[in-house]
Amino acid sequence: MSNQFNPRDITWLAFNERVLQEAMDQNVPLHLRIRFLGIFSNNLDEFFRVRVAGLKRAMDFKDKFITESFYQPPTKILQKINEVVIKQQQNFDKTWKKIQVEMADQQVFIKTAKNLTAAQKKFVTAYFDEIVESNVIPILLHDNSPMPYLRDKSLYLGVAMRKKEIQYESKFAIIEIPSRTLGRFVLLPSTDKNEKNVMLLEDVITFNLPHIFSYFGYEEYEAHCFKVTKDAEFDLDNDIKTTLAQKIEKGIKSRRKGKPTRFVFDKVMDKALLEFLIKKLHLTKKDSIIPGGKIHNFRHFMEFPEVFETYKKPVERTSFDHHEFKGKRVTDVIQKTDVLLTFPYHNYTPVIDLLRESAMDPDVKSIQITGYRLASNSKIINALINAVRNGKEVTVMLELRARFDEENNLKWKEILEQEGVKVLTGIPNKKVHAKLCVIKKRVHNKTLQYGFVSTGNFNEKTAKIYGDHLLMTSDRGIMADINKIFKVLQKPKDDIMNTLKSCKNLVVCPEFMREKIIHHIDKEIEEAKAGRKTLIIIKVNSLSDRELITKLYEAAKDGVVIKLIVRGIYCAINQKDFKQKITAISIVDEYLEHSRIMYFYNKGQEDIYISSADWMTRNLDYRIEAAAKITQKNLKKEIKDQLEIQLNDNVKARILDKKLRNEYVQGDKNPIRSQIETYHYLKNKSVLD
Repeated sequence: MSNQFNPRDITWLAFNERVLQEAMDQNVPLHLRIRFLGIFSNNLDEFFRVRVAGLKRAMDFKDKFITESFYQPPTKILQKINEVVIKQQQNFDKTWKKIQVEMADQQVFIKTAKNLTAAQKKFVTAYFDEIVESNVIPILLHDNSPMPYLRDKSLYLGVAMRKKEIQYESKFAIIEIPSRTLGRFVLLPSTDKNEKNVMLLEDVITFNLPHIFSYFGYEEYEAHCFKVTKDAEFDLDNDIKTTLAQKIEKGIKSRRKGKPTRFVFDKVMDKALLEFLIKKLHLTKKDSIIPGGKIHNFRHFMEFPEVFETYKKPVERTSFDHHEFKGKRVTDVIQKTDVLLTFPYHNYTPVIDLLRESAMDPDVKSIQITGYRLASNSKIINALINAVRNGKEVTVMLELRARFDEENNLKWKEILEQEGVKVLTGIPNKKVHAKLCVIKKRVHNKTLQYGFVSTGNFNEKTAKIYGDHLLMTSDRGIMADINKIFKVLQKPKDDIMNTLKSCKNLVVCPEFMREKIIHHIDKEIEEAKAGRKTLIIIKVNSLSDRELITKLYEAAKDGVVIKLIVRGIYCAINQKDFKQKITAISIVDEYLEHSRIMYFYNKGQEDIYISSADWMTRNLDYRIEAAAKITQKNLKKEIKDQLEIQLNDNVKARILDKKLRNEYVQGDKNPIRSQIETYHYLKNKSVLD
């Protein structure tokens, strides 16, 4: 089995290593390298909260199906995870040291409690007294007392305190760093106007430990950071008397009781304190106990202060307006032609504008839209509220089970319902991940429908950094299918599968997208057997579904040309009996590659779909997903051209192979960095059109 598939979780760690490679690349601007370290850290936190937690639960089941679903025994995978993570942590620490040297070259310094000037000491003392102290709650630890509750995702300071005359006796305490309230970074004054000094909040607290514990008369203090990552999964009970929202609220609270899945600490922490913490947390050698550097919760560094020399965003990093909408109403344009927006190159404005126009248009009667992860101050939501206030019937399918966005979506549910929006909360046992919107207007006794289908969330904030496609259209067939999906969402007790099966223009999950993909692969196999041209190009975030991977293997054995662009999880392995080896790359660059595209040559007809679904069992069998077929000739060419640009990337593309080495694609051709080339392609197209 191990020769046929790579375990999903190990391939995910290989993806996170590609993120770390970006931080290690000296050609990447310094502030972005720091940001990539933050992304790496945040990714790893979520990995331990979800995937490692799941593996540990799976260890309790001696079931063949469990092993098959993970591709290897969970115990073996966990052992490999620890090996890989410790090695990556070492590379992380080395990278951070190098970055700090480069920061010093730009006169940016991170100060600790030990290297402050007299003026800075005075500032830090005053800052603690005025801002920090009221948010600090020190907790003394005792042998006979249970460990206090430690919050997941929080950073803690472990403190060892001693009196000089009692050499071998230490007292321990912990302090939660109040970064959620105060932020992580403090800018310090400097006598040199060109010098920038930054202090971490935990070091502000460390400097003030003698003040915090002055009552006890300790003379020596040693303080080091640690954090605990907990199992983030929660089960929804089957109580029919409670709503889904109530179950979600209960589940969020239950996360507090999640078992630790990782303990990360400063490797120079006081040994007695370390042993005490491990004992109190009931950790064993089987758990992920990972020594690290001084700084933890590095995810905060995604928002490191803008203290570097002014970094002007290159032209190829500035979003621009799609040429179709210049000087025109979005509504008028998409009733005449389909428009494909490619983010973050194109501005997200037309999506917001369409909803705003609809909110004010007296002929618009209703808006139906799905929501998964929304921006914190969502312009989408504001436009929908405006619409309902203007008398439109607004329906929002809000997926309350979007992991780690549950609390935000519960808040949006309350806000929307207070405004009179009809909020749908989905189907039991199936997340709604499709990205759909349909708007209906009535003109001269005729109903007109238009809207959009997307590969990514309706979130104007992430649209600035996520690479996605959004099709704006008034295609009657697509709109009819979106209406069918909303019918299912509004009446989930009806015959769901038959309604979804009746969709003719959207390919939907569960079940039917899998069938369609297999149908297309089978057609390419027939062509390969007949000696005719074949080509399959798939771009996804993750490829882990056993059945579809096996189908690709079958196609490769018969000589079908297969090219894959997979950002993250990639479980396929080229086999010896393939007539045509599968080409697979991963692109990690400044923007997160997030779009899902399927291309099948199909005797020259070139069937192209954009989709919300990854090739994972959870998406294909347990979610409501939708893929839209691109039929307009110019848009088909546009997508194919972008795929070709990515397939030719020889700067940021890595080869996906059995050994997960993350080697960069090499080539004799001129450097092709696909995100920059895509920008120029779309920009030139905009000018020419």
